[in-house]
Amino acid sequence: MCVALPGRIVSIDGDTAKVDFSGNTVNVNIGIIDAKVDQYVLVHAGVAIEVMDKEKAQDIIDLFAEIEEMEHGYQ
Repeated sequence: MCVALPGRIVSIDGDTAKVDFSGNTVNVNIGIIDAKVDQYVLVHAGVAIEVMDKEKAQDIIDLFAEIEEMEHGYQ
C-alpha cells in the first residue's frame, strides 16, 4: 500500500520545493501543481499531487501521529 503525506512548502526553486514533514525537509517535485511557499501539499513518491488547506493537512498529520503512538504502544 502506498500512502501520500501532507507537508508544508518551505521554499521553491523551479519545479522543486523543499517540503517540511514534521521537521524533516525533503525535496519534492511540484511540476504538476501550482503551489506557493507556506502552502500544504499532498506528496506521493516524491511528487506533490495536490495543494491542501492547512486544516485538512493538519488533520491527516494528527491522524498519522496517533497511529504511530498506537504502534509504539503495542510493541
